[in-house]
Amino acid sequence: MTEKIKQIFSTREMVYLVAAFAAVYLIWGSTYLGIKYAIETIPSFIMAAIRFLAAGAFLYTLGRFSKGYEKPTRAHWKTSFILGAMLLGIGNGGVVVAEHYLSSSLTALLIATNPFWIVLISWLFMGKQRPSLMVVLGLLVGFAGVMLLIVGRGGDGTHEGQWWGILLIMIATLGWAIGSLYGVGAPVAKGLLLSAGMQMLAGGLILLAMSVVAGEWNTFDLTAVSSTSWLALVYLIVIGAIVAYTAYSWLMKNASPAAVSTYAYVNPAIAVVLGWLIAGETLTGQMLIGAALILSSVVLISKAKKAKQTADDLDYANEGIHCTASA
Repeated sequence: MTEKIKQIFSTREMVYLVAAFAAVYLIWGSTYLGIKYAIETIPSFIMAAIRFLAAGAFLYTLGRFSKGYEKPTRAHWKTSFILGAMLLGIGNGGVVVAEHYLSSSLTALLIATNPFWIVLISWLFMGKQRPSLMVVLGLLVGFAGVMLLIVGRGGDGTHEGQWWGILLIMIATLGWAIGSLYGVGAPVAKGLLLSAGMQMLAGGLILLAMSVVAGEWNTFDLTAVSSTSWLALVYLIVIGAIVAYTAYSWLMKNASPAAVSTYAYVNPAIAVVLGWLIAGETLTGQMLIGAALILSSVVLISKAKKAKQTADDLDYANEGIHCTASA
């Protein structure tokens, strides 16, 4: 009887594991397309602010009543606002504006270059160890992929607009990289859900301020928002942020970090497929080759970062990026 009970629990654990990985892979891979639909009739910063304030409030409440809760300190909130500014203000803010000019699939693939900036910034400006030959190879392969993507990008907006979108994505990835590296040694609240909720609340307030500065509220017409944009926003809040991040938090406690980190190169692939199937986004052969090079480079860099010093940086970067459910 005892053995049968063990088998039942083992099977249940495996079902949870598969479901959690499916959530992280599919949901986070779909948020790029969700953003595309949400900003069709909702101003970019307003949409992002509502998304993260709502999701942050829920996750913070969930963390507040979780076992082992400890009251956040002023230092924890300071970290949350700095990370909120870098990861959400610059990072997610750049993405939502860029998607006015770029396809969701191209956006996702360009964002996948984040590990490149983590490696380069930590080496050039933070005195971390010099990249190994495999990492250098990964960087070269990845940047070659980026160049192919940029040159072979599909027609989505004007030529000038696309360059503006690409620049915004580069700024966004730099913001994520700098914020993630800052967060490695910064004090954060105990518990993934609580910490994520605090960062989302802080970032949501910053995005709200950005929407005011950008004058979005002066032209925002609530009655002009389409049902598609409302549904996309609800999806980004409930499924993209709350459900996916809860699954991610569970995985962090029940799966190996190496297995969990695989979403970094699965999500962009999911985004490309969904953009093509659902939104009819253009995919050229050159873009597909570029995508394959970028994803291969992320795999190379991830496998090469065995040293503790830089592995921690990349692990935090992975958590930081999707703490924002950026996309």
